[in-house]
Amino acid sequence: MLPEHRALLRRHRLDLSAELLVSDSIVPFLYQEEILTGSEVENIESQSNNRLKTLRLLELLPSRGPRAFDCFLRALDDFSWVRDKLLLELQTKPAGPSRSGPTDVLPLPDSFLQKVPSDRELSRLAARLGAAWELVLMDLGLTAEALFRCRSDHAHNAHGAALAGLVQWRRREGKEATVKRLLDSLHAADVHPSVLQDALTSIQQDTTGRTVAEDQVSYRT
Repeated sequence: MLPEHRALLRRHRLDLSAELLVSDSIVPFLYQEEILTGSEVENIESQSNNRLKTLRLLELLPSRGPRAFDCFLRALDDFSWVRDKLLLELQTKPAGPSRSGPTDVLPLPDSFLQKVPSDRELSRLAARLGAAWELVLMDLGLTAEALFRCRSDHAHNAHGAALAGLVQWRRREGKEATVKRLLDSLHAADVHPSVLQDALTSIQQDTTGRTVAEDQVSYRT
């Protein structure tokens, strides 16, 4: 699947999971076209509700070869307005920056971009993500099942759910769970990088254990 097609599906994951009913025609068509295997169909259908089924399908599609996106669009005959919306965005969206784009907007030193955020910083970020927290965590690689557990364990508490997901991402990625990776995912979820600035421009601990005031970061507007 082409990078722009993967990015399009990622941007619309939440919308698609709310609009599509994949079991009736979409999954059977993709199986018929040999985009999905039998075990993948079983995996999708084992999800507890349609939202999770759609999210699981969208997780699988990018790895299913060059025909996957076109076949997915063909499978949307019963959801033509969704297909039209996706095609319109592909045709009209200007070529944007690569995943390095946010670092051009946020001129942080490379040493800071490669830093692994602390519990406090993740908590501050979680408090500022609002409704975008699921999109950010999806781009960070959390599965539909992991997101469902975050929501279930922290019902009516978006901050707690977002923080649980961020901590899970950092634990899984280790040294790769960097500020730069967070910045990339904010960009992918169309969250302004000032959200990350607000979370990070606080009193930080340096590597020797002394507290140092982090320089305020200016953004280009």
